[in-house]
Amino acid sequence: MRWSKLFIPTIKENPAAAESPSHRLLLRGGFIRGLGSGIYSLLPLAYKVRLKIINIIRQQMSAISAQEFLLPALHPAEVWQESGRLDTMGEIMFKLKDRKGAPLVLGTTHEEIFTAVARDGLASYRQLPQIWYQFQTKYRDELRPKAGLLRVREFTMKDSYSFDLDFAGLDQSFEAHRQAYCNTFKAVGLPYLMVEASSGAMGGSQSVEFMLLTDSGEDLVVTCSNCTYAANLEKAIAKPIATAKASENSALEKFATPGVRTIEDLAKFNGGAKADSQIKTLVYSAAGSLKLFLLRGDHELNLSKLAEVCRTADLRPATEDEIFKALGAHPGSLGAVAVNSAVNTKDQPQISEIIADLVLQGASEMVTGANVDDFHYRHVSIERDMQVDKFADLRVVKEGEGCPNCEGDLKYSKGLEIGHIFKLGLKYSESMGAHVLDSNGERRPLVMGSYGIGVERLMAACVESSHDEKGIIWHPSIAPFQVVVTPTDISDSAILEYAEEVYHKLIELKIDVLLDDRHERAGIKFAESELIGIPYRLTVGKKLVDGKVELLTRKGRTIEEVPADQAVAKIVALLSSV
Repeated sequence: MRWSKLFIPTIKENPAAAESPSHRLLLRGGFIRGLGSGIYSLLPLAYKVRLKIINIIRQQMSAISAQEFLLPALHPAEVWQESGRLDTMGEIMFKLKDRKGAPLVLGTTHEEIFTAVARDGLASYRQLPQIWYQFQTKYRDELRPKAGLLRVREFTMKDSYSFDLDFAGLDQSFEAHRQAYCNTFKAVGLPYLMVEASSGAMGGSQSVEFMLLTDSGEDLVVTCSNCTYAANLEKAIAKPIATAKASENSALEKFATPGVRTIEDLAKFNGGAKADSQIKTLVYSAAGSLKLFLLRGDHELNLSKLAEVCRTADLRPATEDEIFKALGAHPGSLGAVAVNSAVNTKDQPQISEIIADLVLQGASEMVTGANVDDFHYRHVSIERDMQVDKFADLRVVKEGEGCPNCEGDLKYSKGLEIGHIFKLGLKYSESMGAHVLDSNGERRPLVMGSYGIGVERLMAACVESSHDEKGIIWHPSIAPFQVVVTPTDISDSAILEYAEEVYHKLIELKIDVLLDDRHERAGIKFAESELIGIPYRLTVGKKLVDGKVELLTRKGRTIEEVPADQAVAKIVALLSSV
């Protein structure tokens, strides 16, 4: 390709609205342009990178015998009603109606649609296992689209789905995808970390996220200073800790706490208690019933763990009115002393369950609300004074706590999700009736897995991972062009003739090459080729009379003189070694 024929609208200055390195450099390099909030046009350079990423993913999916589909992005709402996710997806899903008033949605993901195809097309265990995948546009009405391609409202996803007869088969499909993802990220030159993750709205028994550690990441990743333990903060656990138990526990005592509304207020109150000696009481509506959740005062509630404990995504904080009707007090004075989850009267809505964090097991000499406004209890014993139905891990782990697997300490890092694999199990097959006959002729629900990679996000992640003050540094496997041939003076016939000769030889060798044939100063050509990140630049200039040309390797910006008659062979060798 000739630069003079290409549309590469580079920008000299950093765009004011750019929020991350990838956003800034993809705009400056002429790869993308914004159309609306979270909506981007991919210009020719970005489209070339996108196609190369897709081809790499496609090769890895073919290696695990996956079959490629293309399913609709526009779905009848009734399909999502079958799985129960039409309402639980919330406002992130675009919903609309056709001219006849029939409800439709734009696909945020495709579990339901692939399950519907499997339900209609798979009848016998002899057809299993199956792995199906596609590259399709997804739509998500993000509350705050930001950082260019990192969080958008329209994007391409490679989503794949495995169908097995049993969970042993799912384990094999899951492992095949895990390896395919590792191979994919290695092929595009992207460092990654596999972390334990929450399944969230997807459901299922297990999920693993592939993370790029970067300051532009939106997730917090918890890692160990000593071993390989890694988890998303939503899923992370720490070495078990216990709240100190008193040798003797005094009688329960109610005391006035006027104006005390928070953990901090009570810690400062005369006669109060430090945060780690308080019991925090939170009231949530879970699938329509009220539950109490108890944590130590210095700990935060982990909403992902809460959803898993409650086995529902239908969770919300109880309203102040609901809380007052159930407990007789307002937030700030709440507690579980003498609250019985079995009590249910017309005047007092039932608290269906009391669940306490594991840290509180056996805790004594604690302080908590008395369920009377402006009053608390001191000398509280969990075992003596509360009827806890269940203890569970509810809290967010803290940086510096002990690793659950070794003697190391936990630390936080920012992470960007670049891939996610889920063991869905029977969640969709049971709700949507996707069954096959086993060898005994009995109907069994399909055991499913789901596996996703956002294509444009992966492109942006590669920029986040590999850039410098000059611009992007693409890995040769996904660069829009692998080599740029740059004649410094195209009015010099010898220079132009050699540049054309090398250009055509590289084309014949199936190397993706760009000839910078513009009437521009050499400095501008150099700056722009480095901005757009081409891995190798062959500079043809005055040294050609001595039989020399210069070869710049973009990564590290190293320059070496190469004999002109060996330049093509040198480029071939460099590309073969990556």
